[in-house]
Amino acid sequence: MRHNLHISILSSLLFNTAIAGLLAIIHYGNSFWINLVFSQCIGLSIYGINAAVVFHITDKRRRWLMLMLTFPGSIMFGVTLGFWITGMGSWSDPHAWVSAVIGLFFGGIGAITFFLSQRIEQLDAEVKQRQLLQSEIERRELEAQLKLLQAQIEPHFLFNTLANASSLIDTDPALAKRLLERLNDWLRIALVRARTDCATLGDELDMLENYLQILAVRFGERLHWHIDAIQSTRELPFRPMLLQPLVENAVRHGIEPKLGGGTIHIQASIQNDTLQLQVSDDGAGLTENTQMAGAGLDNVLARVQALYGSAGRLTLVSNPNGGVTSTLELPV
Repeated sequence: MRHNLHISILSSLLFNTAIAGLLAIIHYGNSFWINLVFSQCIGLSIYGINAAVVFHITDKRRRWLMLMLTFPGSIMFGVTLGFWITGMGSWSDPHAWVSAVIGLFFGGIGAITFFLSQRIEQLDAEVKQRQLLQSEIERRELEAQLKLLQAQIEPHFLFNTLANASSLIDTDPALAKRLLERLNDWLRIALVRARTDCATLGDELDMLENYLQILAVRFGERLHWHIDAIQSTRELPFRPMLLQPLVENAVRHGIEPKLGGGTIHIQASIQNDTLQLQVSDDGAGLTENTQMAGAGLDNVLARVQALYGSAGRLTLVSNPNGGVTSTLELPV
């Protein structure tokens, strides 16, 4: 506020000086300095008196009625102040009324400029407010979209696990109990993560370890895994449920169809300011059913695009010795 006041006063002083210079060029008045005194007296009177009316009277109708009185009055006051400072002229002199008319003309130009600048600032503030509101709406829409996609991923895993537990109850109750205990641990961690926005890749890998332990109850020795991630990568911020669907896809389409099972290797690294997450398996390999199919991978891809745009990527490729590698690339 104070900064804007200083700029307005400085602009008024420069405008008044320019008027005095113009009058001196056309040889009006006794000298440039006399013109400068009168110009500053009239200009500052117009600015001070009418600005006070504009900023202190909020009702528009009362404000305009008051300005109809204060605007010519401020010009008369400025001319009178110029008489007093310079000791030259009086209202009985016809040139005094010419000075008043000149003050009215240039004062009108200054007033129009002032009101236009105020209107431009108001419109600019309104545009910025709309942009902030639009950004907030888009942010909330994105959050809602991400929560919906995440909600579609989690039941997919839960339904599969509960179906496995149900099938084990009759054949192996002890194993079914172990599976439900692991699921209970996983749900406890997942609910905590769902209520926080400051999760890390380390948190995701810990959940993934618990998830694989759940699968190991069913697969036994048919499933092996390795997680390779140094501490610096584990400390990076990371959105939940981006990595687990890749592992689930590797198990479902790679390890499960393969006679004897296989191994999943999860690796995290940073390359060229990009977090690269690879999920490799030595399972059955790519088929028509694994080419980016299934709700899990589709939702991961949709979330990556919503969060990172073109800076995020998800790819699937066949390994030379069998199996598939899923690669998730995210900006650091």
